[in-house]
Amino acid sequence: MYVFILKTYKKNDKINIVIIMDYIIDGEKYKVEIVKKNNKNTYIRVKEDLTISVSTNYLVSKKSIKQLLDKNKSYLIKMIEKRKLELEKQQSFYYLGQIYDIIIMPSIKDIEIIGNRIYTKDNKTLEKWYKKQINDIFKQRLEYNYKIFNQNITCPSLKIRKMKTRWGVYNRKNHSITLNSNLIMYEIDKLDYVIIHELCHTIHFDHSKDFWNLVSKYVPNYKNIKKQLKD
Repeated sequence: MYVFILKTYKKNDKINIVIIMDYIIDGEKYKVEIVKKNNKNTYIRVKEDLTISVSTNYLVSKKSIKQLLDKNKSYLIKMIEKRKLELEKQQSFYYLGQIYDIIIMPSIKDIEIIGNRIYTKDNKTLEKWYKKQINDIFKQRLEYNYKIFNQNITCPSLKIRKMKTRWGVYNRKNHSITLNSNLIMYEIDKLDYVIIHELCHTIHFDHSKDFWNLVSKYVPNYKNIKKQLKD
């Protein structure tokens, strides 16, 4: 295990010390970035690039940090696996729950889907088609789920954008639902669940028992879907 000070820097007139060390999990080496500052507590997270980030107090020793990592190894394994799945999704082309190989064929005009392959003229054409699918499918599913939602509400307006931490948001002020564009990567039932979830927020603005009872009326297996969206 190699340890060295990478740098020191000032933030809000206080010195932060950055230390890099290697940590082995199941025979695989991971970089640990330790930031020592005026913290009361120690925080551990796994970054998108699989770096283990530790934020702690100046006085916490490297030995204590190593012991803390050992104690939380099962959590680290779980978070690393989650990050690896996220990286795989970013590097693969997912569409409605399936992975597709992208085949560039300059001679074709329109997008063609054959088996697990999508044929496209170029990446620009594919991107344009993908955005249209997101807009069309999300609009269709909102209309469909609104029709089966028999509570007396007006249909919310639809917004679509990429979000890091939310699958959907209901804005009470302007009566709109914002859906995460990444939902296009999942099966339709996941998209439907998020839409129903946000429609239920037009009736119940919190996550109370009444809210979840209403969700379960339309999506009886919502707990399973919710878990899949978290994994």
